[in-house]
Amino acid sequence: METDETDRVLPFQLQFDKPVASQVKIAEWNPEKDLLAMVTEDSKILLHRFNWQRLWTISPGRNITSLCWRPDGKAIAVGLEDGTISLHDVENGKLLRSLKSHIVAVVCLNWEEEGQLIRGDPKNSSSYEDRTSRFFPPAPRVPRMPGVVSGDTGFMDDSEDSYRELSNSSYQRFNILCSGDKDGSICFSIFGIFPIGKINIHKFSVPTPFIDKQTPRQILNSSIYKVSLSKDLCRLIVMCSGELNENTESRESQMVRQGMHSLVLDTSIFWKRKSELHQLAQQASNIEDLTEVIRASLSVMCKQWSDAMHTFHEKFDSLSTLIIDHALDSTPQEEFLSLLGGARTSSAVHQFLVNSLGEVGVKRVLKVICGTAKELQRIVLDHLQPAAEIIGFRMGELRGLSRWRARYHGIGLDEILINNATEKSGMILVQIERFMRVLSSVEQQFSNFFNWLLKCIKLLMQEPSDQLLPYNSELVVIFLKFLYDQDPVKQLLEVDHDIEVDLETMQRVKELVQFGGFSDCEYLQRTLAKEFQQMEDSFKEAFLMPFTTISRKMLCEDLLPLFPLPSSSSSSSASVSMAIPMSISYYEVHFHLCMGNFLLLFSIELSNQTRDKMHHFHQCMTHEGFFHSE
Repeated sequence: METDETDRVLPFQLQFDKPVASQVKIAEWNPEKDLLAMVTEDSKILLHRFNWQRLWTISPGRNITSLCWRPDGKAIAVGLEDGTISLHDVENGKLLRSLKSHIVAVVCLNWEEEGQLIRGDPKNSSSYEDRTSRFFPPAPRVPRMPGVVSGDTGFMDDSEDSYRELSNSSYQRFNILCSGDKDGSICFSIFGIFPIGKINIHKFSVPTPFIDKQTPRQILNSSIYKVSLSKDLCRLIVMCSGELNENTESRESQMVRQGMHSLVLDTSIFWKRKSELHQLAQQASNIEDLTEVIRASLSVMCKQWSDAMHTFHEKFDSLSTLIIDHALDSTPQEEFLSLLGGARTSSAVHQFLVNSLGEVGVKRVLKVICGTAKELQRIVLDHLQPAAEIIGFRMGELRGLSRWRARYHGIGLDEILINNATEKSGMILVQIERFMRVLSSVEQQFSNFFNWLLKCIKLLMQEPSDQLLPYNSELVVIFLKFLYDQDPVKQLLEVDHDIEVDLETMQRVKELVQFGGFSDCEYLQRTLAKEFQQMEDSFKEAFLMPFTTISRKMLCEDLLPLFPLPSSSSSSSASVSMAIPMSISYYEVHFHLCMGNFLLLFSIELSNQTRDKMHHFHQCMTHEGFFHSE
């Protein structure tokens, strides 16, 4: 009787059994909440609660190849077939950030947060106070394109507030997102947004068990299946397939040449320098966000001003046609100057002002141009200039850190490159100030020119003009000579335009170098857009050095051949398509307090076909990240 009751007891109880529209190929539990993220064969991401309540469904529009949660469970990282990694908000699935780290499909993702290993150890805490909020208001937003509803464009959609909250919370604990692609490249990103390293297992010379450890070995035609970073961030486990290239004859029969292997990579630089890397990533990622604000601001400003100038030329180009139709040998500027000088009004100008343009047309164009100028000033004051000022402050913070060579030179924070980037961030502020002066002057001269035109139209139509605003004749002459067919505002927003600077001004700029001025004396000859481009390039160059330095410090520490694979499955494409369920887990032990006190367990589920081909498979165990065979 008791035996029958025992047989009826099930070790697991089925809670729900509900179908989805397409086959599920990836599923990951949220580490903090009762949420399950699933990827279907038609590349849709579904988020469900434990009671099977669906919260949202999104479709990136590209094939999804991998998925993982951020350690705090507030965001999902999605790997795509084109090598892009996208970060989505758990609340609504909104795209928060997109990072192009790879050029081929991202086959695996692992997001790990620093573990609190040694209580009370000051080195264990990587918290860093960002002083920016002491001196500046909250960072500016990306400006919205006028006339576009939020969510219809990349400019400041509804996800921005969520992104700010998520990004700020992610800075509280140091975490790293690891991503592996089908070509053997592994990328590392701090907070999932700041790239800090990249390696390729094809280029590693790896030690192997059973043979002389001094003999270099490589894994040929390798493909990554899974990556897992340890809780102490000191080691990365890479499960990969490929052919072990070894030339020694000793114990050759025991080697798994062609099959599945497990690599141990030394990533202890993340633990040893986590405080320095935390500070660098926090400043650099904020600078990147603010750079995007400047880029979007310039784009919106250029579009708005181009539309305003198109309206102006659309109305005034007809005057040139009328001059030709009336067989006059003159230009529009000459005709307006004659009118200003009190000469007899030509029939072409009379027809243009009274019939073609009219008082209504003048007021309409005046409203468009002056309104656009004020909108550009608002964008500069609310978005562009605050972003540039905060960038300058943050670069100054990094400049101070770069001078602490004993601590920050080891992570690649180069003082010369940071100094250059800091100078570029100062130059952009000078360019913004010049742009505001030019824009204000252009607005004033357009307004003065149109006030004069209104006066002329009233006189030609013999109507009273006492209520009109006064105008300055000298400014009208300047406008006709320098602004009627030229656009200095547009020139400052273009990358390819060169600005002429008189010799006296250039000499003064060179003299200022001796008093702490910019070492690059040609910045006044560049436009605002060109200066921004150079500033962005200097940032990329400065932040590439830590990326390169950290990449060189990650080495292969150990290798364990696991089991053979069929010959047809050893190629890169075939092995990726051959699905082998596996998992990697770490657990903490307390018998000593030092780095490396995490033990590794991994399990692999093999099909009968693969199991039959395992002639020399060994039972495996691990101890502090190093493999042994029993």
